[in-house]
Amino acid sequence: MKPRISMVTLDVRDLSSAIEFYEKGLGFPRMESPPEVAFFTLNGTWLGLYEREALAKDATVSPEGEGFESFTLAHNVASEEEVDEVVSQAVDELQLNLVFKECEK
Repeated sequence: MKPRISMVTLDVRDLSSAIEFYEKGLGFPRMESPPEVAFFTLNGTWLGLYEREALAKDATVSPEGEGFESFTLAHNVASEEEVDEVVSQAVDELQLNLVFKECEK
């Protein structure tokens, strides 16, 4: 397993302004993405921008801020077996109580 952070996802209140900031202001290369999200590739890591309500819905929490800290981190691996390995390590090492959500393949 190669330790890495695959994606950093931020919630934003104004998606078009945030896109302009990262794309034009910082020069981040924008990837093709659906209109409700913007992805930028950053040398092995992606930056994702979502409207706050959309990201909260994806995380299955309230967008009001209670219990939601406005960002997510993703660690993508090559196989389902590696997913099990990474989750198992995290649970064992950190004594985590994880909630899983079914995702589309």
